[in-house]
This record gives sequence, C-alpha cells and structure tokens, in this order.
Amino acid sequence: MSTSGSRSGPVAAQRLTGWFTPVVTAAGYDLEDLDVRAAGTRSVVRVVVDRDSGVSLDDVAEVSRALSDVLDVQDDDPGRSPYVLEVTSPGVDRPLTLPRHWRRNVGRLVTTSVGGAEVLGRVVSVDDAEGVTLAVEKGGAKKGQVRKAAGDRTLGWDELGEGRVQVEFNRPAGHRDEHLVHEGPADDDDEPLTADDVDELDDGTDEQDDAHDGAADAAQDQERQ
Repeated sequence: MSTSGSRSGPVAAQRLTGWFTPVVTAAGYDLEDLDVRAAGTRSVVRVVVDRDSGVSLDDVAEVSRALSDVLDVQDDDPGRSPYVLEVTSPGVDRPLTLPRHWRRNVGRLVTTSVGGAEVLGRVVSVDDAEGVTLAVEKGGAKKGQVRKAAGDRTLGWDELGEGRVQVEFNRPAGHRDEHLVHEGPADDDDEPLTADDVDELDDGTDEQDDAHDGAADAAQDQERQ
C-alpha cells in the first residue's frame, strides 16, 4: 500500500488511526489520542492508550510491538521516510471529557466547570448514563490544609464541563476518603469499652513492659558474665 503524500498532520493521523484502532481495541485498550509530527526526515507518531485497569510499562511495550507490525504491513512505500513510534499512557494533565476518563479517576481530586463556576471535588462514583457524583469541597482552605467536604453532588453529563485532575503531593496525615472506604458492620459481640476495661488494658500493658524490662536486664547480666 502506497502512503505517498503528507506524512504528518491531520491526514496522516486519520490514516494511522484507521489502522491502529482495531488493533488497540482487540488488545483491550482504548486509543485515546494519536498525533503525527514531522521531525527532520522522520515522522514521530505519538499514540496514547488507556484502559480501566491502568497501563503498565509491559502493556506499553506490547502495544508498541503490535502497532509496529501494523506499520510494517500497511505502510509499504519503499521511498517513505521512517516513522518513530511512541506509545504512552495518559498523563495527569489529560482533560476528563468522556465517561471512561472520569471512571478511571474515581477517588481523585478534580476541578470542573458547572454553569460557569469552578467546582472542586473528589470523584465518588461515575454512571455512564447519569453523570458524575462529586464530594464537593468548600473553598477558602489555606495551602496545606484539608478542605472540608460540603456534601455529595451529582452532575449530569449535559451540565458538566471537562475535568482536570489535581495533583496532591502531600495529602495531610489522617485524611481519608470517607466515600471510598467502607468499614463493615460491627460484630454483635462488639461493645463500647468501659472504665474497668480501660484499667485492665493498662494493667496488661504495664505487665508486658515489666516483663520486657526484666528480660533486657537478664540479657545484660549474662553479657557481663
């Protein structure tokens, strides 16, 4: 198959997308983006793939080999300039525009536009038909402080702008995603601790400390001998 003509830009990207999409889909991934750019005598093809379970380095290598085989078969113009193929997974700066993008970021802190206003919240759940539920957070928190949740809010796809994942380098200690952590029901035998129970626990701890100190002293005496 001859592929003479433009080897970069929208035309080349459209042609390669047609070749690559069936292969990527058959391997269990989504083809999120494809870009072709000229780089000297070469054309750099950047392919972005993703899936719900995430993409590892081994996955990237697997997809890269499969797409290289496609290029070898489909792009058989003997006078063509070579392609440089780059396969990667989406970066954190990728805008969330499709239901699957939001679904793959459940638990992450995001910003989005709703009715012209910016909303900050943590993605609680995603329904492909209904929209996204966010644990919306109150504004006004200083840098480094934990923002307080204002409550859950479900936003339909028609009112939801594109989302942007917020990078959290240092999540404050003790912060937990209350909407994402499920603690099972208490056992029937679980009862609140009484003052006597606390005293017994303290006594037990003291006994363990005494035993530990005694063992340490005995070991030191033995070393001196």
